[in-house]
Amino acid sequence: MKSAATSAPLFVGPLAIGTLSAPGGAAFPGLVVPDGRVLDLRTALDEPALTALSLLERWEAELPRLHRLAGDPAGDWLPLDDLSVHAPVEPRQIFQSGANYRQHVIDLEVAHRAQDDPRTVEEARAEIAAIMDKRAAEDLPYVFIGLPTTITGPYDDVVLPSWAKKPDWELELAAVISRPAHRVAVEEALEYVAGYTIANDLTDRATIFRRDMPAIGTDWLHCKNAPGFTPLGPWIVPAGSVADPSDLRVTLKLNGEKMQDESTKDMIFGVARMVSYISQTAQLLPGDLVLTGSPAGNGLHWGRLLRDGDVMDGSVTGLGAQRTHCVAEETS
Repeated sequence: MKSAATSAPLFVGPLAIGTLSAPGGAAFPGLVVPDGRVLDLRTALDEPALTALSLLERWEAELPRLHRLAGDPAGDWLPLDDLSVHAPVEPRQIFQSGANYRQHVIDLEVAHRAQDDPRTVEEARAEIAAIMDKRAAEDLPYVFIGLPTTITGPYDDVVLPSWAKKPDWELELAAVISRPAHRVAVEEALEYVAGYTIANDLTDRATIFRRDMPAIGTDWLHCKNAPGFTPLGPWIVPAGSVADPSDLRVTLKLNGEKMQDESTKDMIFGVARMVSYISQTAQLLPGDLVLTGSPAGNGLHWGRLLRDGDVMDGSVTGLGAQRTHCVAEETS
């Protein structure tokens, strides 16, 4: 699907990376500049097989060259409005942070509490807030793994599976990894981040918990990993252009009505802590995504879940915006 109009700057900084295609053509990694021009990096770097992922695999070496290309008006520039925009990268691994926005966790816990819970809403909120503060003090992030097949483009339709009875939105800041990271310190973790993008980590609230065996707890495979459940992009904005990832505004509108509107300051654990924490167990690879959690204002909070025909507009400060239409799965 085509991108939005390009009359305003698309993102912060002098350049971003996207994956695009001309009508009838193959997808290609593109160097995008804020005024809406695109350079096909397969041609500019003389590498016909280049992808966004292979570019990220040598990100630090290529970034100075990308800056030079962005400042050269004589390049073979293409107008963005003539191109389709896809997810900016096909990651090998997706690491998802749960319960990472203080207010969001409090809202969810209150919404999910048992009907016979004797506490008042105020008492429940106070107790959950104390638990969040304890988590932060004890340095215990919560991370699970998603599937690359959930990735879809920032303007693609989102198919709501027939089995998903309570599909919900969760707009998030996502960090994109630039080089292999294993057991890195918090103080060094941001050196492994190529840039940032936008992810909408859709969730079916009805299938989060295993009702057949409550002791097992959450079922992230079922509730989050339907095809297309992670609209991504539109761009990867280099980390050097993002002054402070802990001070960005995450905003989602549903059919034009603002539902999420929160600063990443409300994150319990910042990007550096999440990257370091994940790397203590797993090895992060170039192009991997670290989703940092979603702020308050999801559908469960509002009592309004996604349905056929809905339009979601999501943005994060300086990273652009995505628009996705919800379409009910066709059943025979």
